[in-house]
Amino acid sequence: MAKKEVSHVFKIMAPGGAATPAPPLGPVLGAKGVNPGQFIQQFNAATAHLNGKIVGCIVTSYSDRSFEFEVKSSPASVLIKEAAGISKGSGRPQEPVGKITREQCRKIAEEKMADLNAISLEAAAEVIAGTARSMGVTVVEG
Repeated sequence: MAKKEVSHVFKIMAPGGAATPAPPLGPVLGAKGVNPGQFIQQFNAATAHLNGKIVGCIVTSYSDRSFEFEVKSSPASVLIKEAAGISKGSGRPQEPVGKITREQCRKIAEEKMADLNAISLEAAAEVIAGTARSMGVTVVEG
């Protein structure tokens, strides 16, 4: 079999198990040479256990219109908003909109550890805490 030639590598974010080929996802996939119907079917099957939680995905498309994808964990901001029970972060600096505990930061770090650039779980939890602070979410002990 001949070696496949990579035509595009791109990132998308979609709801796990609930993605549709409607805009904005379908047109992006089609423009990159990926059949939206096939991709959505495979993506939803691979992420069915996530029940609509937003996840990142790296898609590699080839010149013969075949593709591969790798599902990543949810963005830290989505996990922080879920833990704090808020719909969005602060629009202005230094304006608190919610609170999470250090333990919640640690749990988020455990979930994202494979995607973070941190040596230890404690360092990863600090990265998550910094992201939370930048969103206006206060990190409290407990």
